[in-house]
Amino acid sequence: MKILEKKFNAYISSQNMFVMMADVNLKDGAEEDFKKWFSESNKVLANFPGFVSRRFLKANDGSYRIIVEHESKDTFIKMHNSPEHDKLHPEGHSYMSAPPERKTFSIIAE
Repeated sequence: MKILEKKFNAYISSQNMFVMMADVNLKDGAEEDFKKWFSESNKVLANFPGFVSRRFLKANDGSYRIIVEHESKDTFIKMHNSPEHDKLHPEGHSYMSAPPERKTFSIIAE
């Protein structure tokens, strides 16, 4: 079992890592506000057991993607179905021109 990193005094193994990627389309002029919301919402979501990271990326072509890493699918689902997540979600979606296109992954090799 390979140790990826130490986070919140827990060692995270790549063996069960769960990753969600979402392609995001933002409304014109919404990038700065979305970035602020994203950083603030990370302060809440980072407190969930199993949380590893959550990043907002911008490609050279101007497209956006969110990557969320959790220790397992179960910890991701618990966070995703939580009242805290439900409270944060509407504001994040208010900056988007369409719902995010999500895909989930499990790490199978390194």
